[in-house]
Amino acid sequence: MRGNLVHGAGYLWRGASLLRHPSLRLFVIIPLAVNILIFSSLLALTFAWLDRSVTGAMEALPAWLGFIEWLIWPLLILVFGLLAGYSFTAVALLIASPFNTLLAEKAEELITGRPVAGLEGLGAALLSVPRGILRELYKLLYYLPMALLVLILSLIPGPNAFAPLLWLLLGAWMMSLQFVDYPMDNHQLGFAEVKRAVRQRRLSSLGFGGLVALCASIPVVNFFVVPAAVVGATLLWCEELR
Repeated sequence: MRGNLVHGAGYLWRGASLLRHPSLRLFVIIPLAVNILIFSSLLALTFAWLDRSVTGAMEALPAWLGFIEWLIWPLLILVFGLLAGYSFTAVALLIASPFNTLLAEKAEELITGRPVAGLEGLGAALLSVPRGILRELYKLLYYLPMALLVLILSLIPGPNAFAPLLWLLLGAWMMSLQFVDYPMDNHQLGFAEVKRAVRQRRLSSLGFGGLVALCASIPVVNFFVVPAAVVGATLLWCEELR
């Protein structure tokens, strides 16, 4: 496999450092506001439900099995964190996708010094909302069958020991596709071409997507990961995938 995991992960940090650039600040505000609103609401609901479910299940067990709770919680937090991280990110991206495409456009112009024939302004971004939502729904439909397969394996004794790793690999793959799609969409490249490009630099893409997936599962950090990942994916596109 071509690429480098560590170098790929570095694109997220480099993307985060570029967010402070004056030419990008305006295009970061809207996605960031959407992320804060969605992540804070959905995470609170999810962990409240998880707490009630685990507490109810533990109350039904004999007292001498109470130690299992200390084993279950870390595993559930990891698995649900990764699953919720991608799911909530997908919801946030569904709403803010046109603005992320615009951020990718401005980031590429900053990185390369050349103009990109993209949306050109917030007005064009607003007009492209229906198209952006359809593209996000297409990616979500691509993700759901794989997520269902991993969920089934997570419930089968034996294979479920590998569930956290499978969720991480799936999250890494989808996060790389999700964010690389923004700069490639600005060049009128379809989702099939996005998948082909990411496969060609699989290790770099998985390193980038894996770190994004992990950061998306961490409260507060996940508020800021989306704009950083958009710019990081644009760096990955410009330097390795183009």
